[in-house]
Parts: sequence; structure tokens; C-alpha cells
Amino acid sequence: MGGPGLVQIQYTDLVGFLRGVEVPYESLEKTRFPGALDGSSVYGFLEIERSDLLLEPVMETLKQVPWREGLWRVIGRIYTPEGLRFTRDPRFVAETLVGYLAELGFTAITGAELEFFLFESVKIKSSNPHTGLGYKLRSLEYPLYSSGYFNPVKRAYHTVEPMDTLASFRIEFSRALSALGYGSDVFHHEVAVSQMEASLRAGSPVYVGDEIVTAKWVARNIAKSHGLIAVFMPKPVFGDNGSGLHLHMSLWDTSMKSNLFVSDGVGLSEIARNFIAGILEHARSLSAIVAPTTNSYKRLVPGYEAPVYCVWGYYNRSAIIRIPAASDPRRFRVEFRAPDPTANPYLAITATIMAGLDGIKRRLDPGDPFEGNTYKLSRDDLRRLNIKTLPSSLDEALEELESDMEYLKPVFPKDLLEIYIELKRTESREVNMRPHPYEFYMYLSL
Repeated sequence: MGGPGLVQIQYTDLVGFLRGVEVPYESLEKTRFPGALDGSSVYGFLEIERSDLLLEPVMETLKQVPWREGLWRVIGRIYTPEGLRFTRDPRFVAETLVGYLAELGFTAITGAELEFFLFESVKIKSSNPHTGLGYKLRSLEYPLYSSGYFNPVKRAYHTVEPMDTLASFRIEFSRALSALGYGSDVFHHEVAVSQMEASLRAGSPVYVGDEIVTAKWVARNIAKSHGLIAVFMPKPVFGDNGSGLHLHMSLWDTSMKSNLFVSDGVGLSEIARNFIAGILEHARSLSAIVAPTTNSYKRLVPGYEAPVYCVWGYYNRSAIIRIPAASDPRRFRVEFRAPDPTANPYLAITATIMAGLDGIKRRLDPGDPFEGNTYKLSRDDLRRLNIKTLPSSLDEALEELESDMEYLKPVFPKDLLEIYIELKRTESREVNMRPHPYEFYMYLSL
């Protein structure tokens, strides 16, 4: 094997930042661990006194970078100097899940709908607190910046050119994603102004984790070449819809001949009902992993197609779990709508499936499907129907995770969960101790 140029070995830290190091292409042939990293410089990995880690390329992910001549890209597995898998490697958690599922006689198929925004500019004012904090977004789809056609707020779903300014980006994004070994069944403009969705190709939890990481990386690079900035924050704009990372899941037998979520070829099986019940049971603690930022809880509010109430339903986009329409039994699946794109996909997919497996193990029942619009429920309705709500803040979600994590422990190392909670509490403190611009609007005259 041979090839020109450099190879960038990529990996994610615990919270999901993508990182990489370049090595000569020839080094892939010469050694098992061509890359290395300082674990003390990576969020949540190691302390400085013992910080060396090694990178093993996952060779089936090796592809030439379509926008950078002479550069290849490969995803890496992280090892200790002793040659053992590093247990805080998020990809290792997903790999462990696949093995755990096999022991139980299952294979999981996962898909993801990745939503994100594309802005012409993002200006952030945060470096000097004495002159105030703030941000400014610009998009040619907003009436303020458009000299012609524009998209109205919350009414941009499936718009086409010329109102849709993102079409050329989607074409190039699709080509680049395909060149790197991944793909999407559907691309389209989403409901919000300057927002798009890519329904990514389904596969194993590890494959889809790799795919989401890759898609975000591709989107940022293609956006830059178009003079745009890809933004994966779940709620960058008040008053318009936010961005989700809806996860689609089904369990199969290990031969991949039978979708275990289907009963008699048409209905929802008991295993599927148990799986749904497990996610509902642990939805509040799951939130800390699938909706892991302070900004996540600005999305999880009523009225913007984001779930708030822990119910399930057929075709119901106001429910936290939806059973999408599927004409083919092989496509029958459960959709979990709480996750957002700031989640580390390896951890989010794994945690969600573990919650479902706990429901199967305990034979939990999800109750009847909810048939109404959950956004119209009153507080009295919620009490009467005994419906739980998702946490209203990251701090609340982290408290739930601290008290409800046993279902994760067959595949999540305890120290990983502890350091994850510590990192996220630090993030929350950093945000909460800074004045918000809207607080001046609310309280300046008090």
C-alpha cells in the first residue's frame, strides 16, 4: 500500500470536540500506532503526570479529503502506552455497546437526522466583560439582510431557490460526504431561516457515530468555502425552530434477518414497547448526555417542534418518542427527538440504546401512545396524566444523571461518567455567572 501526502488521524474528546494529528502516509504501513497525543491537553482525558496516549488508525475509514489535495483522513482508536484501549475514548464506549448487544443476541441499527444552521457571519462579543457581552448573526435569508426574496420565520420548510440560499452548499456537502464513505437519504431546507437537515445513512452505532462526526466536519469545511459558517448550536436564534439530532433505532437478531421491533409484520412488538418504556423511564438523566449544553435547554421548550414531555406516539412530532410511518417492515423504527447536535454522538447513541435495553430487561410498559398535541397540555393535564417533563436546565439534567446512571454502567466506565459530569458542571458555571443581554432589557429599570 502506498500513497502521497499526509494522513490526519481524528478522534473526539469527551464532550465531542473533533481533534486530529497529521502523520506521513507511509507510517500507516510501518507501525500500529502512527499517531500520539497528550491526554492532559484534551477535555476529560488524563492528568499531566501520566498523559501519553497512542492512536491506532481504523483503516476502513481511510479516505482522501476531497477539498484538500495531499491530505487523507482516518478515524483513530485511542490506546494507553501499555497497548490497552483507553476507556475514556468515546468511540470505545460505542464499540463496547456493540459487543454488549451481541452478548444479548441483538444487533442495533441506528440512523440520525442532523439539523444545523448556515450563517453568513457570526460575531461574538465576549472578551471584555466591561464593555458588555453579545453576539450578532447575519443571513441573506433574513428580511433585514435580503435585498429581494427571503424566508419568513418558522415557514422555511422545503423552500426552493431563490428563497432557499443553501442549495449549492447541500450539493457540495453531499458530494464530499459521499467521497468520505458516508451519505444521506434526504437533504432539504428545514423550518427555520438558514437551517438545513441531512438524514444520514443508517448503520451500526459506531458507524453512525463516525458518520455524525464526519458530517459536522464536512459541513464546517464546505461552509467555509461558500463564505458561510455552519452552526450546530441547538438554539442560536430566539423565536425560530432549533436544531435537533433525532436518533432512529431498531433492534435486530444477530443474523440481521428479523427486525425485532415488528410484530406479525405490521405492529409494534413487545420488545419495541419495552425499549420505548426504557427511554421514557430514563429520559431525564439521558438529557445530560443527549442535550449536553446550556443552549440545549433553550431549544427544549414548547412550540418549536422540540420535545418537552416524556410521552410516545405514532407519527407525533410533539412527543419525545415518535414511531415514524414505514411502508417496509425493515424500516420500522423508534425515533428519539430529544438529542441535539452538540451531543457527542458516540455517547448519545450508546446511552439511548442502553436506556432502551434497560426497559427490555425490566419489561417496562410505556402505556398507551399519546394522540394529541403535547404543547397544548396544561399543568393540570400533566398532573392528571402523570406525564414527566424533561429537565429545564443543564444543571437539572446533571443532577438527574448523578442519581440515575446504573443502566449505563455495563458499557460506560464509572470514571468517564464522573469526569463528564464535572466538565459539564464547569461549562454551566461559566455561562451562569455572566450577565445575559436580555437581563438588561428585563431589569435595567428596576
